[in-house]
Amino acid sequence: MSPRVLVIAAVLGLPGCYVGFDGEPTTGSSGAASSGGGPAGEGEAPTSAGPGGTPGTSDMSVGTAGETGGGPGTDGPGTDGPGTTDAATGEPVTTGPMTTGPATTGPMTTDPVTTEPMTTDPGTSTGEPPPDEVAQLCQRWNGDRAQLGEGMWSGDAASCNKGAVSQDGRDNALRLVNLYRWIADLPPVAEDAGKTGSAQACALMMHANGALSHTPPANWKCYTADGAGAAGKSNISGGAGVFSVDLYMIDVGNETTMGHRRWILSNSLGPIGLGSTSQYSCLYVIGGGGNAGKPWLAWPPPGLVPLQAMHVETVGWSDVDQAGWSVQSDGIDLGAATVAVKSGGVDLPVTVNALGANYGSSSAVRFVPKGWQVEAGKTYDVTLGNVGQAIAYSVTIVDCG
Repeated sequence: MSPRVLVIAAVLGLPGCYVGFDGEPTTGSSGAASSGGGPAGEGEAPTSAGPGGTPGTSDMSVGTAGETGGGPGTDGPGTDGPGTTDAATGEPVTTGPMTTGPATTGPMTTDPVTTEPMTTDPGTSTGEPPPDEVAQLCQRWNGDRAQLGEGMWSGDAASCNKGAVSQDGRDNALRLVNLYRWIADLPPVAEDAGKTGSAQACALMMHANGALSHTPPANWKCYTADGAGAAGKSNISGGAGVFSVDLYMIDVGNETTMGHRRWILSNSLGPIGLGSTSQYSCLYVIGGGGNAGKPWLAWPPPGLVPLQAMHVETVGWSDVDQAGWSVQSDGIDLGAATVAVKSGGVDLPVTVNALGANYGSSSAVRFVPKGWQVEAGKTYDVTLGNVGQAIAYSVTIVDCG
C-alpha cells in the first residue's frame, strides 16, 4: 500500500484521536500535531481526506508515514461524562497518523499521601540485569509481535455495511494491548463482543466520512447511535486496529493529555472493544470496570524495557523519547510534579508539563528528554518531587532486536 495520510483520536470519561482539524492551529513545544487525550476529552474535526480503501473485503495492511506537521492543541477534558468538550482546532496532520482517546469520569484525587516514605521500584539500577530476565522480556516482545497482520474486513462503506474484522486481526490488536500492559506490570484485558460490535460501527462511520470525531453528527454517512456512542468511549484512529496500538502508546502530538497511552495503561481498563476497517479503527476503552490498583504507573515503566518499545519500528516518524515519558496516578496529584532523570549519576535535562486530568487516570505528568535519547544497556533513574509522596524508579533499556 502506498503511504497515505493517517490520523488518530480519544474520549471524556474522556477518549482521544489522531485527526486533522479545521480552523486556527496551535502547536505544542514539539510542533507535532496534538490530539485529544482520551474519549470525550476533545473534539476532533474531520480530516481533509475522503474515505479511503476499496469497499468490500480488503487486506488491512498499513503503509508507512512520514513526519507529522504542526497541529492543533486541545481543551482540557471535562469530568461529567464523555463528549463534553471540544478540542481546539488546527491544520490537518499531513503524513503521520493521529489518535484520540477518552478521558475518565472520576474526579481527580487532590489529597496525595503525605505520611508514606518515598515509593520506589527497584528496577535494575546497579549491575547488569539477569540474563534470564532479559531473555524472558525479549522472547515475549518478539513473540507477541511476530504476527501484526490486520486481518480481513468484511464490510463495505459504500453500502454502510460495518462488517467485521476477522478474528486473527482482533487477536493481534488485543495481544499488543496486553503486551504493553504486561511490560508495565498490569493485568491483561479481554475482548468484549458487544463493545467490539459497537466499535466496529464507530470505525465504519470514520471510514465512510474520512474523518475522526468523538461526537459525530447525525448527518454523517453511515451514522448510527451505536457507532456514535462508541466514538465517545474509544481511542479512535485514522489507521487500522493493530497498527494503531503502537500509535496510541507513542501518542505523538498529545502534549497536553497523552490520553491514548494513559487509557491503555489505565488501572480501570477492563474488557475492550476492537473495531477496524481497512483504514480507520476504534478501540473501545471506557466502562470496563478494571481495578488494577496501582498507586502510579509510568511509561516507560520501572525495570527492563525493550529499546524497540521506545523506538517502535512501525512508527518511524516519532518515538517515546520525542513524544515524552509519562507517569499517571488515580490517587496522587501530579499537577505540580518536578522530574529529575539521571543515568550513571549524570543529570539528564527534561522538559516537564502536567497533563489534562481524567484521561485514563485522574492525574498525570509528561517529561521529554532534552538533547538525549535512551540507549540499550543504560539505566535511567527517575525521581518525581513536589507530589506529597515522592516517586522514584529506574528504567533499564535492553536491545531485543
